[in-house]
Parts: sequence; C-alpha cells; structure tokens
Amino acid sequence: MPPLSPFEEQAKFTRAIRVGDRIIVSGNVGAEADGSFSPDAGRQAERCFEQILDYIGQLGGHSGDVVRVRMFVTDIKDAEAVTAAFTKSVGHARPTGTLVAVAALAGPAFKVEIEAEAIVGSGQ
Repeated sequence: MPPLSPFEEQAKFTRAIRVGDRIIVSGNVGAEADGSFSPDAGRQAERCFEQILDYIGQLGGHSGDVVRVRMFVTDIKDAEAVTAAFTKSVGHARPTGTLVAVAALAGPAFKVEIEAEAIVGSGQ
C-alpha cells in the first residue's frame, strides 16, 4: 500500500501488506478522518478497526478473515471499551486476541493502537 503519512515514508514501512493469502496490518491509531483524536478510548478503538478492515478489504480480504489482533492501551481501565470495539468489529471471526497495557504510545493523544493479521479465504 502507498504511504499515508510522512512517518511511513520516513521510516520505510507499509500500513498493510499481503503475502500470498496472508494480510498483515501494522499498528493503527484511532485518528478521525479530519486527523483529530477522540478523548474516548472506545471510539479510538472503533476507528482503528474501521481502518484495519478497510486495509484488509483493499487487499482482498474481509472481516471474517481476521485471525489475530493485538491491542495496546495506555490505561488498562480502557480494556472493556476496547474489547467491546473488538467484539463488534471482528468478534464473529473469533480471532486470537491480545490486549496489553503500555506506558505510552507514539503520540500524546493516542490511547489505543491495534494491529491485525488476516488469512484470505479463512473467514466466516
């Protein structure tokens, strides 16, 4: 996928890549379309999943193909809201999931970062 931010170009990484039937999506933060961030971790998680599923779709997969999700939060108290976004977005696929609390993410407004993997054709 082409870079969507200057950081991707500078760091030389891609937002998502397909290798065979496998799609790997880099960590996504919950920016709104206008670049702002909701103060609500649940909303940030929803935006992360919206972006992730869009990238998977662009690469030929769908939400049912998601097999693994890793979620990072800066406050473990947000785990319930982030898990609710996970369940709403990809729970039907029953992927493996990990949620980890971390000290900080790359930007001060970032409360959530999520990465995912999908295998095209494996979905429900």
